[in-house]
This record gives sequence, C-alpha cells and structure tokens, in this order.
Amino acid sequence: MAKNRSRRLRKKLHIEEFQELGFSVAWRFPEGTSEQAVDRAVDDFINEVIEPNGLAYDGSGYLAWEGLICTQQIGKCTEGHRTLVRQWLEARKLEEVRLSDLFDVWWD
Repeated sequence: MAKNRSRRLRKKLHIEEFQELGFSVAWRFPEGTSEQAVDRAVDDFINEVIEPNGLAYDGSGYLAWEGLICTQQIGKCTEGHRTLVRQWLEARKLEEVRLSDLFDVWWD
C-alpha cells in the first residue's frame, strides 16, 4: 500500500522529488608524484569539473584518492556527470580510475 507523505516529510526523508543521486569515485596518482602535483591536480579537478557543474566532492587521499560526488543542491547526478568526471581523470593519465553506478546518497 502506498504511503501518502507530506512534502515536508518527503523532504526530510530525502525521497521522491527530494531524492539525491550521487556516485563514488576513486583513482591513483602514479608512484613518485610530488605532493605539489597532487595538490595542483585535485585543485584543478575541483575548479574545472566539480564547481562549474554544480557538483560537490567529499574525499581524501594522497596517491590513492576516493570519495563521493553529488550535487551541491538537492538533485540528482546524471550519467553525463559520471562521463565528465571519468574523461577528466583519464585525460590526466591517472591510474585505476573507478566510478560506481549512481546511487541514492541517503539510503544506499
């Protein structure tokens, strides 16, 4: 039986029109990459891919990085976002680039 939930409750539960889709991402810098090169690449990633596309990235690492990408506002990442991230990382010759399928960032 379907539940009739108020807009306020749907927003609080992050469901239906308030569902947020994101994806996880991981990559590795080649051995011997300097700390300055890592910092510059991560800054470029945020400035060239994340910010201009209204995305948010929460992650960490040194030579091996992993994190979560979602939208800055309530919304859903798309396959286009995944493609954009993958292409940017692979164009910089980063290794072991892995992206998950889209998933509900609150419930999966």
